[in-house]
Amino acid sequence: MLGGYAGRFLDVNLENGKLKDILLDEEVLRMYLGGKGLGLKFIYDELRDDIQPFDPDNLLVFSTGPATGARVPTSGRYHILTSKSPLTGGLGSGNSGGKWGPYLKFAGYDGVVVRGISNKPVYLSIIDGKAELVEAPEIWGMTTINVTAELIDRTTKDPRKTSVACIGPAGENLISMACIMNDEHRTAGRTGSGAVMGSKKLKAIVVSGNDRQKPANPDMLIEKVAESMTLIKENPVTGPKGGLHVYGTAVLVNIVNAHGAYSSRNFQNSYFPDADEQSGERLTATYLTGRTGCWGCPIVCGRKSVVPDGPFSVKTEGPEYETIFALGSNCSVKELDAVIKANHFCNEFGIDTISMGGTISCAMELVEKGKIPEEKLQGLNLKFGNAAAMVESVWRTAYRARFGADLALGSRKLAEKYNASELSINVKGMELPAYDPRPIQGIGLGYATANRGGDHVYGYTIPAEIIGLPKKLDPYSTEGKPEWTIFMQDMGSVINSTVICLFTSFAIGLPQYAGMLEAITGLELNPEKLLKIGERITNLERVINNRYGLDRAADVLPKRFTEEYVSAGPSKGQISHVPEMIDKYYSLRNWVDGKPTEEKLKELEIPLRTS
Repeated sequence: MLGGYAGRFLDVNLENGKLKDILLDEEVLRMYLGGKGLGLKFIYDELRDDIQPFDPDNLLVFSTGPATGARVPTSGRYHILTSKSPLTGGLGSGNSGGKWGPYLKFAGYDGVVVRGISNKPVYLSIIDGKAELVEAPEIWGMTTINVTAELIDRTTKDPRKTSVACIGPAGENLISMACIMNDEHRTAGRTGSGAVMGSKKLKAIVVSGNDRQKPANPDMLIEKVAESMTLIKENPVTGPKGGLHVYGTAVLVNIVNAHGAYSSRNFQNSYFPDADEQSGERLTATYLTGRTGCWGCPIVCGRKSVVPDGPFSVKTEGPEYETIFALGSNCSVKELDAVIKANHFCNEFGIDTISMGGTISCAMELVEKGKIPEEKLQGLNLKFGNAAAMVESVWRTAYRARFGADLALGSRKLAEKYNASELSINVKGMELPAYDPRPIQGIGLGYATANRGGDHVYGYTIPAEIIGLPKKLDPYSTEGKPEWTIFMQDMGSVINSTVICLFTSFAIGLPQYAGMLEAITGLELNPEKLLKIGERITNLERVINNRYGLDRAADVLPKRFTEEYVSAGPSKGQISHVPEMIDKYYSLRNWVDGKPTEEKLKELEIPLRTS
């Protein structure tokens, strides 16, 4: 077996309770690395066009990569995939940090494939190579924080070396934006994987172990890690004096707002006058009590926060930049304490904060435009800027309580229900994150072509377009943006299959990733070979979505961005030019109408399956 791998996945059949090992093929690892790539391969090999999100055959795949748990920077991550997302109708995909990924590896497995539906609520325990399904109806209904504490208490292992991935009430109630949480506050957030887990009656997976995988070339790994660590520590974003460590991801609030891309009022505006009230600087000066990082992370961008009193009092972690935008500015809520409380509720109940905020802001605009009758709201005062209503909407969504049953649909189906589809700001059914694409052309193209929907991390052009790393690109210009978007998407596929943190890309690039992976695995790698692997993974994901009917017609932005110019603020007069860039993007990819050609698939050694 190649270095860095445990060499096996656990196959879990919840219908009959059978557990078996799947031995990994080295050739498959050479082609797909691990993490996202390997998970996609498992799904593609069993893919059915007619599969539905809550079918027993909808696979739920937890997948680590060769760098997970290795002694490389930010190696605490893992990837989650589902054959069919309940939010988008396409492939489901999410990524999380914390320590769950490493401890799954240390327990002796590279990943877990879950199939079938259990008759009763269960949890899966993987301790020191021994896997067991445990009936546990008594934990059904618990919040993520409570069930994590309960299951750690039940194990005989050191709590510091045990980790739990679980769902909360939102997943149990099949909320379309439900997520999977681990280590209380780490989130595999997007596309509704928590609802798929809930449909299977699988409440949690507990992992613990001490079996550390050995690298193929330890001396080379020490050298390559030292090189990467130097670059990370010296970088103005990732270093000990950098913005991510000092202010967390919320350092972006004022930066993006100053550019005129920090939206408010459901993306009606692209500038928020009260942004400073919820910035990383303000969080640090008011509610911050400490910093925290994922396993093996030198950046340490996580926040520990306390709101000491008032209606939103809470002791928690976060919030992140995307969350502050989604539950804050996009709802025109300026109160940071309310955002902290709503974020905590999302973590407790297991809800993706970006989709939750996007759905609440959509509902607020529906109310503003008279689309939702007052009696339907049942007393919930959903007006832009109402902090209390925003917070209340979160728990109502988790339990489908009153108007929460409508919010649980997600913004696309909510807007459709009230005959105003144009007010859902989504791509492929997934709510957009915290960058207005009108003044940032590359991120707009990335949103439109992202395989999982409104996704900024799939092709993260923000470092170049806004911060100037690794080089400064003019955010208003379309010149070179198809090329840059493709590069960032394919490199993102590499990072999510390795699996390490995207934030490393602020400081290091393909030469460093290739060097560390070669030392870990023993594969002969260079930047070109590694990027080709990323391209293969991106194209395989696209092929799966094509099988579900997603093609050119789905690679579009909401009309708000392509037909309505920014009306005020620093980016006044800007509009997205995605329609002008999309054909060149397809040509460079060797895709036709959003579909890889047979020639491209043959080049990438992806077999074209028709059944």
